[in-house]
Amino acid sequence: MKFSIIERRYWFFALSLLIILPGLFSIVTRGFNLGIDFTGGTLIDIKFDKPVTVVQVRTVLADYKLENSVIQLAATQKTDAAPNVLIRTHTLNETDRKAVLDGFTAKIGKYDVMRVEKVGATIGAELTRDAIIALLLSWLAMIGYISYRFEYRFGVAGIISLIHDVFVVLGIFSLLQKEIDASFVAALLTIVGYSINDTIVIFDRIRENMKKMKKGETLSEMVDHSIWQTMTRSIYTVLTVLFATGALYFLGGETTKDFSLALLIGFVSGMYSSIFNASPIWYMWKEHDERKRLEHKMRPA
Repeated sequence: MKFSIIERRYWFFALSLLIILPGLFSIVTRGFNLGIDFTGGTLIDIKFDKPVTVVQVRTVLADYKLENSVIQLAATQKTDAAPNVLIRTHTLNETDRKAVLDGFTAKIGKYDVMRVEKVGATIGAELTRDAIIALLLSWLAMIGYISYRFEYRFGVAGIISLIHDVFVVLGIFSLLQKEIDASFVAALLTIVGYSINDTIVIFDRIRENMKKMKKGETLSEMVDHSIWQTMTRSIYTVLTVLFATGALYFLGGETTKDFSLALLIGFVSGMYSSIFNASPIWYMWKEHDERKRLEHKMRPA
């Protein structure tokens, strides 16, 4: 049974706040679990007596909660196994490093340590700042383009829904203390692109229906009608990407789990914000401006 989304908009806004506020509190008090891409770490170059696979090495590292480490096989030809292994992991002190190496001895076999050194972050503070600036500029460009194709209210409402999605993902990752690395940044950018696309579809339907509003039809009824017209499309689209992303999360390797988890959260949040946040925000702004216009028109000269 269809219900009025516009009439219940404050309930949907409250639900968004219930999800975002704990995440913001966690960001402020606990921060993020930054990966080696942001913090740097330890580089270990090992040569085993026999060829080993990435899975074997990662299994040992998992015993020390280092399964997200970057593992490279120094192979001279295409093969799944090689004796030379390069491991880039979190900064390890001497005790932890010795424990990991002892684990390799016990579960894989003898080896020679070629080198152990401390390495810097691949994503530095300057690159992080540039990425944030680029994201903000892209949002301004989106507002400009949507304002040109639709109107400025649509552009601002769409960006507010994007900010909602970004904070939902950031907050949940902070609450769960999931590792944030370069792949997480890629996931955020993917979510932004997906969410704004879904929002534009609904806005386009609102614009079409606004041109042919029936006599006696209110603005809220028109917006509700537009949302429900695109509801099936929105649900089918998000289910399609969730099936693929869910398969990546449950069947993929450890290195893709956090990436796919961010996508799962972001895609669901993107669908929610496009339907229950972006359009009601536009409606409230539009209604406010129309009321102001009528009040101004009714004022005596």
